[in-house]
Amino acid sequence: MSFVRRSMVVALGTLLSLPAWAGSYTVDASHTRVGFSVTHMTVSTVRGEFGEVSGTVQYDEKNVAGTKVSAKIGVKSVDTRDAKRDEHLMQADFFEVAKFPEMTFESKAVKNVSSDGFDLVGDLTIRGVTKEIALRVKTPTPEVKDPWGNTKRGTYATAKINRKDFGLSFNATLDQGGLVVGDEVTIELDIELNAVK
Repeated sequence: MSFVRRSMVVALGTLLSLPAWAGSYTVDASHTRVGFSVTHMTVSTVRGEFGEVSGTVQYDEKNVAGTKVSAKIGVKSVDTRDAKRDEHLMQADFFEVAKFPEMTFESKAVKNVSSDGFDLVGDLTIRGVTKEIALRVKTPTPEVKDPWGNTKRGTYATAKINRKDFGLSFNATLDQGGLVVGDEVTIELDIELNAVK
């Protein structure tokens, strides 16, 4: 076998042995928090989270611009530490879970890459309404191995949205002026990823 043919065979074998994407991950739901906060009666902040999340991530520190994320969140998993409030959030005034059981996020661009992170631009869909948002993502940690041989890495992301943009418009006016529920919602994501084997 000639040197050229032998080199081609070796190169082809190497390519076939690699995963489809060197930095493919799935979201580790048991170690991920999808949190949110919103002002209440102009005097305090209500915080909550969604316990049901799944997703895939493609990330390579050598090609940050190629980062891609696809995620789903089960709206019925909302938890604000108040059962009556959670029940109200699932009704037509807010998420209307019976008709729209999931929220989704699909990334489509990476911007403003710096040493500490980047903006991940994508389409967020809530209650059947899709709007473009930008998540500020902290540079993911280096990969580590857990005691069971799984490869992990983590990151943190945040964004602000106006809930009315997604049809979550319920509110009431206080006697002194102001609204019971603020319009701006802060999203906070603590994310742990599992490398696809």
